[in-house]
Amino acid sequence: MSEKAPGAYRTIGELSEETGVARHILRYWETRFPQLRPLTRAGRRRYYRPDDVALVRRINALLGSEGYTIRGVQTLLASEAKRVATCDADAVGAVRRALVAALDADRG
Repeated sequence: MSEKAPGAYRTIGELSEETGVARHILRYWETRFPQLRPLTRAGRRRYYRPDDVALVRRINALLGSEGYTIRGVQTLLASEAKRVATCDADAVGAVRRALVAALDADRG
């Protein structure tokens, strides 16, 4: 197999070969983890983005070596998504407050 750039999209076969996860397992994980959504082209060919590849590696590690169950990984990923959304909202609020303070200082 030729080396692809780190940011290149991977087919399901390439990802399977890289990670050691069977193709049918990757397709199953797509049904269990809503975060895993590869691009689908004509003929239903899957193309995994670099973020998808990282997620597959993480799911594989959690299930394989850390002893998580499918349900456990689903719960973990969902709680992390909520935490990120909260952090993003806090960051937006901080930027907004900084802009308001800068506008107030500029006016007066």
